Amino acid sequence: MALLLSPAKLVLLAVHCAVNSDIDSLTTLAARHGTVLRKDLLLRILLTYLPETLPSSQYVGLVDQIESGVFPDTPNPEVDCSPVEDLTEDAAAKKVRKLRLLPLVSPEGPQAPENAANDALSLFLLRRSYKVDEEAGLLDELPALLLPFVDNSPCARVLLVSTILPLLRRNCEYHPQEPISYTLQGFQQLPDRVAVNLLLAQTGNRETDLPYVGRDLRGLIGPWLSGERRWKQGTHDTRSSEDPSGAVEELCPGWDELLCWLTTQASRNWQVTVSAVQQWDGPDDADFGGWGSVELSDDQRDYLERSYAQAALASAYLVPDTSLQALDGAYSMIVRVTKFRDLEPIFPLASSLAELPSLTGRVPDDIVSTRNTAHLRNQLLALSNPLTSPTDGSVAFLQALILSAHILTKAGCPCTIRRAGELALLRDEREQRAEAAKLIHAISNNGPKTDDVFWRKARDEILWLRDWGIASWSPEDPPCGIFGQVKQDFLEVEILRALLANTRYELARSIYEDGPDQPLERKLLQDTIYAAAMTAYDNASNPNRTRGGLKKCNDIMKALPATIGVSYPQARQVEALLRATHSLSEYRLVLKQGEPFTPVVLRIHADPISIIGKILEQNPKSYTQLHDLVSVGTHMVEAGLTRAQHKITLTPEQEATHRLTAQQRVTAMCIDAALKEDDFETAYSYVVNRLPTPPEKENEKDDHSWRAALQAGRYRPPPNSPTNPSTTTTTTTTPTTIASGLGGSANPAVRHLEQRIDCLATALRIAPPHTLQEIANAFRRAEEELDVLAREDDAQADAWDARGELLRRARHGHGHGHGHPGTQTVPGAFDTPAPVRGGSGKAATAAAAAEEEAAPMSLFDLSRASVLSAQRNLSALSGLQRSASAGLGGLGRLAGGGGGGGGGGGSHSGGRGAGARAGAGTTSPGGDGGDGRGSMDMRPLSAAGSAMSAGSAEEERRVRKRDQLREAAMGTLVSGVGWLVGAPAPGPAQSRE
Repeated sequence: MALLLSPAKLVLLAVHCAVNSDIDSLTTLAARHGTVLRKDLLLRILLTYLPETLPSSQYVGLVDQIESGVFPDTPNPEVDCSPVEDLTEDAAAKKVRKLRLLPLVSPEGPQAPENAANDALSLFLLRRSYKVDEEAGLLDELPALLLPFVDNSPCARVLLVSTILPLLRRNCEYHPQEPISYTLQGFQQLPDRVAVNLLLAQTGNRETDLPYVGRDLRGLIGPWLSGERRWKQGTHDTRSSEDPSGAVEELCPGWDELLCWLTTQASRNWQVTVSAVQQWDGPDDADFGGWGSVELSDDQRDYLERSYAQAALASAYLVPDTSLQALDGAYSMIVRVTKFRDLEPIFPLASSLAELPSLTGRVPDDIVSTRNTAHLRNQLLALSNPLTSPTDGSVAFLQALILSAHILTKAGCPCTIRRAGELALLRDEREQRAEAAKLIHAISNNGPKTDDVFWRKARDEILWLRDWGIASWSPEDPPCGIFGQVKQDFLEVEILRALLANTRYELARSIYEDGPDQPLERKLLQDTIYAAAMTAYDNASNPNRTRGGLKKCNDIMKALPATIGVSYPQARQVEALLRATHSLSEYRLVLKQGEPFTPVVLRIHADPISIIGKILEQNPKSYTQLHDLVSVGTHMVEAGLTRAQHKITLTPEQEATHRLTAQQRVTAMCIDAALKEDDFETAYSYVVNRLPTPPEKENEKDDHSWRAALQAGRYRPPPNSPTNPSTTTTTTTTPTTIASGLGGSANPAVRHLEQRIDCLATALRIAPPHTLQEIANAFRRAEEELDVLAREDDAQADAWDARGELLRRARHGHGHGHGHPGTQTVPGAFDTPAPVRGGSGKAATAAAAAEEEAAPMSLFDLSRASVLSAQRNLSALSGLQRSASAGLGGLGRLAGGGGGGGGGGGSHSGGRGAGARAGAGTTSPGGDGGDGRGSMDMRPLSAAGSAMSAGSAEEERRVRKRDQLREAAMGTLVSGVGWLVGAPAPGPAQSRE
């Protein structure tokens, strides 16, 4: 029936069969009516009306038959012509004109390749592929459509391999969870950069995907780059494309975008780039799924391999991570580069670190030039960049940088490869010194304390970083290592300090003292040891020299005995410093609230002697340990702590002066501390026994001793103290009390004043002239207090004398059987004394004198006679009073107001003469004696003098304590002050009264 159909109805029937996917009927029509249903017409009908959802396998045979024009000889079934039987010819022709069949070349789609312009089959396959993907999204059906024709249609092969295969793998096999949303036609029209980023958007995003980075490059990028549109025509000769600026015309923009992606990943996620270089061998390593192969010219292959190797080297510089894993990955990339480009092989990282290589002759001068700093930061992929060009020199330089960064990072100083390159190329000595010091400090803090092998290896690595094993540098050209600008002495000094800080004394001795080559000069070695010892001291927290930092300080000074001997001046200073610090450990000491004392405070303190004052404040009774505290001050001087600048060396005379000053100051501190704790006796002892004599030289200044003596002289006992005059005015003194010496008294208050006057006299003796007025005023006040106490003592003595006379008269009357009227006697009781009357008192005194005359002199009487004679010596103070009246207004009063008491002589003239001679020959405690006349008020002395002819026996017998005290005070004053104010001392030839 179909044989009788008109051409219009045949076309309509073929369209009907295509619409209904009746491939068999369509095949029959094509076989029977080839003259009407031509090849291009059938392909257009299939392109326009064949459903896109129809599996490619059902109609690809028909397309092949249409292309070849050969149909099967098998009998075809009858075609149902009912859809067009009832149509008139005009209606059929009218419908044919309305079919709007699609052209094989889309005016809106990508331009057809030149080799497919006249190939209807290729055009059909291309447009059918686009429609199936766009309308049905059946990208996986396209291989079945195109594979049968790849041998006859190059366009179909290119489309299948360079576009469909990468997109199909990306969306359906490798990363189906994140498919690309572009259609086949849209993806094919994308710029190269966008296409690369889309294909590799999910590559290596997760750590679990890192093993598949090479697969993605092999299966996605390799096929994608095979498309002709990825390459530029007419630029296969790369050598002719270079320009003077170093740029090169891109042969394959898509490939260059891939290299940019690799370097970008290196700066973002270095593990992706490392995995890519390790797993992918470059453009020749492509997976076409058996649908094609790489066809590259020699120039293209060389360009791709060289640029890939350069990208790998550039990626190593761009790794921002400072971990050892990142450095290991970078090293693995340069190992791969040597294999890609057949360069000189390098040892694995572990072997290179175990035995650091010598780069002599491997790193050319143009690589280590400072000019290459710009290439380190910019244009890493430029062919003119000498740092990334895959050559033996660039690989050796990068190997040295990676090893350097690895050494730094492993030691605890994280360093990137680019940072190591900047250190080597910029050659900034300050930065290199800082990095070297930081490295050695990190090794010192993190290294093992007992492994000498580790420390030897660390030293070798540090020295290798300076020259990279190249020992033949000229003097004008320093080493090229990352520490090339650092002098070797600096590195050796820092290494030695690290060894000493980590107690590697034997190793340090074997290298720097016993070794065949001496890395350091002797003076520099000594200074380094001293500095290391001081560092250990400053870091100590315990002032005990047998523990912690002080013990380490002591051990360091003894670590190299041939270098630091006992005669070394700084060794003696350190020993004195350790002794001083150790002595402080025996006391409680807090300089700041909440902060315990640390040794470094002593060394940096502006006034270390003042720390002893803190000890005296915080440790009760510590002033009693004067000898120990003076030793601490002496050690501070010997340690050089009291110098204005510790670096100044003192002469022996200057050091002796500093030592004496420290002793005087510490003694004064102890005196003040004793006074603050109301221990006047100890303070008095220190003043009398410890304070110095007047300075031998006028320029010697002692501003501490005289102030301490003055403070002791001004001391006031507490109210409840027995030495306080207010508590001793009512003290009862028995007549049997015997003084222990001149000026001695049983009254504690009197004795206290005596000691205060002694302290003031000492202050006068050692004080500078301009301070005498202040001291003299204090002396006068003390003497006035002593006069008051003496008068009270005299009153008590008079009362006791009167009571004694009454008792004596009572015993005398009782012995003769006479009693007083009105008295009663009780057996065994004392007689009641009768009232004392004036006349009877004199008679009793005369009788007592007559009785005493026959008795031998007691010690007390002898003392009284001596005092009587000694009091006459006060007349020598008249000259002192006259000379001091102008400059020391109170001193005349002090000397003149001392005579307030009197004394008696013996009963007979012989006794008086003996007493006078004894007094005249006695030297006062101050060292000056004499009996010249004076103009002072000597009322009691006058009474004593008149007794030689006819004076009262009462006055001759009585010796007042006031007189004894005046003799002690005035004698001290004369001896202590006379030489200061020019008072003439009485000579032995002067007449005596």
